[in-house]
Order: sequence, then structure tokens, then C-alpha cells
Amino acid sequence: MFDVGLGEMAVLVVLALVIFGDKLPQVAGQAGRMLRQFREMANSAKADLQEGLGPEFKDFDINDLNPKTFVRKHLFEDEDTYLTKGDSGLFDDEPTYATTAGDLPHGEKPPFDNEAT
Repeated sequence: MFDVGLGEMAVLVVLALVIFGDKLPQVAGQAGRMLRQFREMANSAKADLQEGLGPEFKDFDINDLNPKTFVRKHLFEDEDTYLTKGDSGLFDDEPTYATTAGDLPHGEKPPFDNEAT
């Protein structure tokens, strides 16, 4: 997370011992309590936000607001999750003549779509 190696971690521990001395356990305990309070405040704020949004957003996740998560969810997620029963894929509204196979009999004109151009 902080990209701290083993040697750097050892230097930090030695510095903490020199600076805080025998008060190090008390300082570590205070730091732990402070982190716990920050986590509780964040969870409380998240719960208040979800409660304030109402039942329409009961499945709302704060992490979805992260741009990386948003892009991953909407661009790289499997397409099968969006298909409903009876859907066969992306081009369900395709006209039947576009999916017919085979050659046209001699002299028959191919189908023409006025909306294609």
C-alpha cells in the first residue's frame, strides 16, 4: 500500500523507538483507537447517505463512484448479465431478411432498407 520495503520498515521502527521510547505502546494504542473512530465515522456517513437516498437506491454502492470501478463495471463486465429471458444478444431488433441465409434466385432483387442510409 505504501510501498515500504523491509529495510525501510526496520528504520521506521527504530526511529519510533528512539522518538517515543517507553511511551510507544500508549502512542500505538491511541493511533489504533483513532483509526477505529475514523472507520466508524466513515461507515456512519455511508449509512446516513444510503438512508437519505431512499429505497430507490438500496443497491447503491459508494465504490461505484470511483472512476476505475465505474469503467470496469460498465465497459468490461460480461454482456450475459444484461440479457433477459428470451434475448439472444445485442442485435435482437435485426430484421429477418438480414439473417436469412442462402443465395437469391436468378433475377430476384435483394431486400432494400430505406432507413439504412
